[in-house]
Amino acid sequence: MRVILNQDVPNLGELGDVKEVAPGYARNFLFPRSLAFAHNVKSVALFEKRKAEIEAIKASKRSASSNLKEKIEAEEIVLSIPAGANGKLYGAVTGHNVADELLKKGIDIDRKRIEVPGRSIKSVGSYKVAIRLYEKDEAILRIVIQGQAVKSESKEEAPKPRRKRYEEHDAQPKADAQPQGESPEA
Repeated sequence: MRVILNQDVPNLGELGDVKEVAPGYARNFLFPRSLAFAHNVKSVALFEKRKAEIEAIKASKRSASSNLKEKIEAEEIVLSIPAGANGKLYGAVTGHNVADELLKKGIDIDRKRIEVPGRSIKSVGSYKVAIRLYEKDEAILRIVIQGQAVKSESKEEAPKPRRKRYEEHDAQPKADAQPQGESPEA
């Protein structure tokens, strides 16, 4: 079924696009939410009248995307994360961590648009992360991951005392326990 999108729909298209979708998807999701109209003479004429407005919206999105790209590429994120002596991180850096760091710098990006190499970074070093913007525009963000020394506990420490309930359990035999081999009737 052919539809004309009335709003931007993630993973489908943007305002004014003509798309081929399953009839049930159109009937049960797109039409009730006014996200799309059926592709017919009346709706095509309606979108022809709105063509200038739609192009202006798309042009503003393109300019916002290019400004955001310049802002992202000017940034460099430095993360200090606990790591072992060999440079392996205790944990990993994912798109979620990158999105949080960008938010601290005033740049709001959806974590699903951030493409970390190998889905996560697990060692110390310098990396480049791709961020998908509007249409096929993509920004490259530089990330530097530094290892943070972890305080290791000394082996000379006294062992931790056992928990109290186990001490009580071990010290007192059960009162109602019977010696083995004897029957209660004897």
